[in-house]
Amino acid sequence: MYRSHNCGVLRASDIDKKVTLAGWVQKSRDKGFIIWVDLRDRYGVTQLVFDEERTSKALLEQARELGREFVIQVTGTVVERDSKNPNMDTGDIEILVSEFTILNAALTPPFTIEDTTDGGEDIRMKYRYLDIRRNPVKNSLIFRHQVGMQVRNYLSTEGFIEVETPYLIKSTPEGARDFVVPSRMNEGQFYALPQSPQTFKQLLMVGGMDKYFQIVKCFRDEDLRADRQPEFTQIDCEMAFVEQEDILNIFEGLTRHLLQEVKNVTLGDFPRITYAEAMQKYGNDKPDIRFGMEFGELNAVTQHKEFKVFNSAELVVGIAVPGGNAYTRKEIDKLIDWVRRPQVGALGMVYARCNDDGSYKSSVDKFYDQEDLAKWAEVTGAKPGDLICVLSGDTLKVRTQLSALRMELAERLGLRNPEEFAPLWVVDFPLLEWDEETERYHAMHHPFTSPKPEDLPLLETKPGEVRANAYDLVLNGNEIGGGSIRIHDKETQALMFDYLGFTPEEAREQFGFLMDAFQYGAPPHGGIAFGFDRLVAILGGQETIRDFIAFPKNNSGRDVMIDAPADLDTAQLKELSLKLDRQ
Repeated sequence: MYRSHNCGVLRASDIDKKVTLAGWVQKSRDKGFIIWVDLRDRYGVTQLVFDEERTSKALLEQARELGREFVIQVTGTVVERDSKNPNMDTGDIEILVSEFTILNAALTPPFTIEDTTDGGEDIRMKYRYLDIRRNPVKNSLIFRHQVGMQVRNYLSTEGFIEVETPYLIKSTPEGARDFVVPSRMNEGQFYALPQSPQTFKQLLMVGGMDKYFQIVKCFRDEDLRADRQPEFTQIDCEMAFVEQEDILNIFEGLTRHLLQEVKNVTLGDFPRITYAEAMQKYGNDKPDIRFGMEFGELNAVTQHKEFKVFNSAELVVGIAVPGGNAYTRKEIDKLIDWVRRPQVGALGMVYARCNDDGSYKSSVDKFYDQEDLAKWAEVTGAKPGDLICVLSGDTLKVRTQLSALRMELAERLGLRNPEEFAPLWVVDFPLLEWDEETERYHAMHHPFTSPKPEDLPLLETKPGEVRANAYDLVLNGNEIGGGSIRIHDKETQALMFDYLGFTPEEAREQFGFLMDAFQYGAPPHGGIAFGFDRLVAILGGQETIRDFIAFPKNNSGRDVMIDAPADLDTAQLKELSLKLDRQ
């Protein structure tokens, strides 16, 4: 037995017990006549003590050999600490060591293994196994486990069955790029790693499984950012004999359950808005509703004067920044520079101050009088003391630009409290979106999404106006889940493939197995997938997912710890019938 107790469990009630502990040396303090050592394991830290009066000379000298991160086993007696540490769970006691063994010596680590470390991100990624010893990362991984357990508990209680689906599947042309895997036994052919288990979970519904879920790895070969990794985890779910309302109720319940059990936060019903409303009010389809600053469309109250910038714009739109009138001219100029950055792309910004006395002062006073500016305030909901920020241009571009400004201002004003949770459903997405490059429609979600039944006739005449029977769950400005009611008959699915530009032969080659299955009694079905990494990060008060993944990739998609991806040797390439030009 390496240990009788862990390093986080002993208390004053254990004084005089003889115990055995094992763990890593976090630090030691040698005062000559006495040595203290902090011993750490996953559960906490316990102080060890060696002193001249109670410890043999040999043991005292042996303790002096201990370095940071040595792995040791100690046996000793629990004693009361002279100087108690209220910041430690074990701060009332220490272990008077009677014997110990060095289980493994350690090199000096390249950064300190403490909550606040001196290691930069790159070095910590390279030595990730050391970074995991630090409480922030360790606790994030434990938190991820707790969320996963609650997901399984809730869905199991609701009658869902967890089923594993294949990782080696067929590549399909829709969606992001696939990671491909060469087949040694089938020369010149390739598997793909799944971007999601979409078709398999639909086949499970055809198979009568009724309620399926899986916490599953998925893979997408796409550009990375803070909330995206090449391999990620989904809570993947599907239900048969359901309509949209059934799915929203079940997974609203899951989200409410997670927040209650993990964060002790009680939520009421989730608001619902349409995609069109989200774009009009917030400029994006995943709005953060923890704060206001809803868009006010100003065309009617700005395009009646001689200001050409507004008159030539497809959309003039503004937001009221609470307390923004306190900004100096220099601070406002910096905001204008911010929206002009290439990442945002606005040509400029017009502003109007709402003074405490009810008067207004704008950057376009030459064109607009007090009565005009009062109408701006009315449309944007601005109050005395606020600042109205106005952008103009093409509708889609200017909404995106103002959405970016809204989020930036909310961050600066401290309106995005990570311990406040504001979920909502976004529904009625467009089924199709036009791609200028390919000059054809693409599925906004995926080609298996059902159109709204009442919009089905529009597929023939106005495909761009057809709404999808789809829904996204948004939490604090992040899409945490999305899904749809699926097409479950061969004819509608064939029509959908036709509008997406597939020839009948291409559709047959790619998805013939699914269309065949629909001929054997496919039930009405639908589902949803949650981004598990992102969900865990948001519940944990963060918006970056990396610390909630044990071994993440960097922004170049590399694992710098094991140096992957890496070259294959010539023999492996030959065995796989692959040739690479490495010149």
